Amino acid sequence: MTARILVTDDDDHLREVVRYALAREGFEVIEASDGEQAQARIEHDAPDLVVLDISMPRLDGLTLCRRIREHHDVPILFLSSRTDEVDRVLGLELGGDDYMTKPFSTRELVARVKARLRGRRVAAAPDDELRWGRLRLSTQRHRVWVGEHELSLTATEHRMLAALMRHPQRVLEREQLAALAYPDGRSVSERTVDSHVRRIRAKLRPHAPEAIETVHGVGFRLGAPP
Repeated sequence: MTARILVTDDDDHLREVVRYALAREGFEVIEASDGEQAQARIEHDAPDLVVLDISMPRLDGLTLCRRIREHHDVPILFLSSRTDEVDRVLGLELGGDDYMTKPFSTRELVARVKARLRGRRVAAAPDDELRWGRLRLSTQRHRVWVGEHELSLTATEHRMLAALMRHPQRVLEREQLAALAYPDGRSVSERTVDSHVRRIRAKLRPHAPEAIETVHGVGFRLGAPP
């Protein structure tokens, strides 16, 4: 799945330069022009990495970094015009993972982003985490979250949701969902599949009310990323 990068800077031109460099490498890029907007996008869009300026209006990068670290482990790469060692050290001590000063090389920026994402994938590999927007599912730990809210799903519900998340653009027929949700090969009715989907929706509804769509006469698929 394509990594999603949040670029946060109040300089429109700089964001455009960074967006172009990252998009050219196949990354999905989302943007924020100030700290408060960035905080909202982190909660809503669950980026895989944050490129963060320090000097920003409304909420500075160092304060935002501290807030992010209270709830998230997303990698943070500071991109700042501040060159003093004290700023670099403070940024890293507050939870930043890397620090680059302006002006900068876009090739080096892309290389550092890739390196941080590789490290994150290696660390997360045992959990085999699936993502769809703010929806995250760990197949190894049998846990599901929407943002920071953890949901309680049965084993069958967990396998069914995982099947939909592994094929996010595809409509799965009820028979296909049943086969993926019951690895022992047992035969279940379409009504049973509908009941499981209904219970999953009820658990998702407070945080992701449109996470699963019904395609009438066919089956189910994931809706818009929550």
